[in-house]
Amino acid sequence: MQLTGLSLWVIVPIFLAAAAIVWGAGTRLTGYLDGIATLTGIGHAFAGMLLLGGITSLPEVASVATASVAGNAPLATNNLLGSVAINVVLIAFADVLMGREALTSVVPTSTTILQGALGMIALGILVLAILTGDVAIGWIGLWPVVLAAYCVFAFRLSSLYSKRRPWQAVKAAPLSPVRDEDLSGSSLQSLIAKTSLAGVAILIAGFFLALSGEAIAEKTGLGSGLVGLVLVGFATSLPEVSSIAAAVRLKRYEMALGDIFGTNLLTIGLLVMADGLYTEGPVLVHAGKFETIAALIGLLLTGIFLVGLIERGNRSVARLGYDSLAALCVFFAGLALLALTPAS
Repeated sequence: MQLTGLSLWVIVPIFLAAAAIVWGAGTRLTGYLDGIATLTGIGHAFAGMLLLGGITSLPEVASVATASVAGNAPLATNNLLGSVAINVVLIAFADVLMGREALTSVVPTSTTILQGALGMIALGILVLAILTGDVAIGWIGLWPVVLAAYCVFAFRLSSLYSKRRPWQAVKAAPLSPVRDEDLSGSSLQSLIAKTSLAGVAILIAGFFLALSGEAIAEKTGLGSGLVGLVLVGFATSLPEVSSIAAAVRLKRYEMALGDIFGTNLLTIGLLVMADGLYTEGPVLVHAGKFETIAALIGLLLTGIFLVGLIERGNRSVARLGYDSLAALCVFFAGLALLALTPAS
């Protein structure tokens, strides 16, 4: 299914309508998963990483699958890397919602630090894969399989760590999470059903986001590189925007960060799916300098916020913590660099 035969006057409304559906479903997800985490006792940081991160990754699944089946390996790779960088910089958006306090100064547990570090390792492996080249196993590359296995390990390690909690911030202020009144008294089965419906809505709308984003890229003649990184990457990050806003409102700050770091791990792991659907060889064979820079931007942004989580500075400028200001500078400088770098 392709939308490239339609005019921009039709494609753009499809893109906006799909984005609106993704936003609406993502807004409700945090409340549902907050209730599930409370009823099951799995821990809110891990719930944010696995459940919230997994469901908000569904647009990436749709966009990568669409680009891979269409034979557009660069767009598939850039969709993933664009989502990674944009997801991390969304922590600055949470800072704006927080007000005077920086988000990284109020997260009490160290689980989010581990999650971010695991994501940095995944991005490091990805950069290594691009620089050294891939080896085909059939038509699937070896490196995406390694990354997928690593992501499974990372989620397992995070799950075990969240149960032990070997240390946490000494001066962490006690949090008083706010329950979603519309969900008070909801059973576990009801919350799971609502979560499933929201996930289906995000997956279907994400599919049309991917189709319309790719069509806009072709119609405007801007190419798969920067458009795939920014346009589709931003659109598929809309569930994270809405879920982060809801998490901040509920004072579930560890869920907000867990969502970002979990989504990014899953997104990197989706390379193996891209390889499976792209039948002309390993997708990373088509990655080069552009994709390497994009991955390094995501790695740098994650590192900046990990410094914020460890340093726990509470000063802000224009409702942004110092780490958020630094991340925004790196992000926009990175986009400028990518604009000057030929896409693969």
